[in-house]
Amino acid sequence: MPKVWDRPFLRKHHHHQKRRSLVFSTMFSNASSNSEGASSPEEEQTVHVERRLPNGDFYTGEWWGGWPHGTGKYLWVDGCMYEGQWRRGRATGRGKFLWPSGATYEGEFSHGFMEGFGTYTSCSDDTYWGNWSQNLKHGHGKKSFPTGDYYDGEWVYGFQEGYGKYVWKNGNEYSGEWKAGAFHGQGVLIWANGNRYEGGWKDGLPNGNGTFKWADGSTYVGCWSMENGVFQQEGAYYPSADSNLPTTRDPESYFTTGRSEFEVCPGDVLSVMPSSKKLWSRGHSKSVISFANFDDDLDAEVCPVTPMMRWPPSEIKRQGETISKDHRNYELMLNLQLGIRHAVGKQSAATSLDLKPSAFDPKEKFWTRFPPEGSKRTPPHQSIEFRWKDYCPMVFMTLRKLFKVDPGDYMLSICGDEALRELSSPGKSGSFFYLTNDDKYMIKTMKKSEVKVLLKMLPAYYNHV
Repeated sequence: MPKVWDRPFLRKHHHHQKRRSLVFSTMFSNASSNSEGASSPEEEQTVHVERRLPNGDFYTGEWWGGWPHGTGKYLWVDGCMYEGQWRRGRATGRGKFLWPSGATYEGEFSHGFMEGFGTYTSCSDDTYWGNWSQNLKHGHGKKSFPTGDYYDGEWVYGFQEGYGKYVWKNGNEYSGEWKAGAFHGQGVLIWANGNRYEGGWKDGLPNGNGTFKWADGSTYVGCWSMENGVFQQEGAYYPSADSNLPTTRDPESYFTTGRSEFEVCPGDVLSVMPSSKKLWSRGHSKSVISFANFDDDLDAEVCPVTPMMRWPPSEIKRQGETISKDHRNYELMLNLQLGIRHAVGKQSAATSLDLKPSAFDPKEKFWTRFPPEGSKRTPPHQSIEFRWKDYCPMVFMTLRKLFKVDPGDYMLSICGDEALRELSSPGKSGSFFYLTNDDKYMIKTMKKSEVKVLLKMLPAYYNHV
């Protein structure tokens, strides 16, 4: 290994006649405010450092006031790497993040998150280029899949939502409205053989009024619905004057037995988010690409070869036990994270605070099945198959809005790459408590009797809020 990795050094870019000492506290206090009389990074001198850190990580690049600032490269011992622009210890500006699997993201960052426009290429060579918000596809973007399919349209926090076009390798294509990664709203599905359906959709299936037209001009005008899990349709068939086929043609088979022809590829799940990579720190560091708890005492006149490093306080012990793979409730945690992300990600923003009484009905609940191999509405996962029940979703979504909880931040706290922590002992009721890694949220398990009480008091609580 080169000698420079064994012994960090610091090289001056500027030389000041006046002797001075730069001593800074942690980046989190300084990043948000400057004390009176403090200089900006542009007014201070910038140095270039190459450092092998005590935990094996390595940083090389521009340095200012105790943190990376300018351009630099950070390599983690697990093989991840970020190279690009920094501002006060956080990846901000243009940069590139590489995963050990070979996946890459190149584009814009803000405060340690993939934010703005960028291109992500997975290890299986599917590619997304478009807009991002806090590590999630958000805004307009185009994604090509390894199967040869591609999607070009709008995204909302990682899901296709809004208007978009999906083209399959076999020539089929859909153009229209989406919600939570499925056809939802008005849209047109065109088969490669010339057949087409134009009308309403819900959760990936025709819903409401629509027209199915064969390539020879024959038409079926009808109304579609899903009742008790059974696909229903009512309508009338109008044969083409040029058609030699009988008048009993039925489009139902195209949406049931032929559904595999227009299955949408599931979205990719990043195993490690850039914002979950902590830079070396002996103290508690926020979960973003940020350089925390490094303070240098630099002598501008002497130009030392090895900078002095101020060691931060010892790590504060955190509550609870981190749920690892061998933990008894590991699969429960995965199910919670998958279910919450699915439920929150598919919801549209509430337009009014005046909810209908039906929104508070205990029967207002939605079941979703999560098979390990994934489905058209759920991603593949490594847990067991489970069913997710979402109670009164509109009420709880509006409550989060009233408390000014951003959906992206909420999902990142609970459903990010960091594991939950379980408190060591259950409560008096036997409930278990789980804490998010950033300590923002607590999850409590409930008995069915407690659920009934909560739903009964929900309208009064909502009005109170």
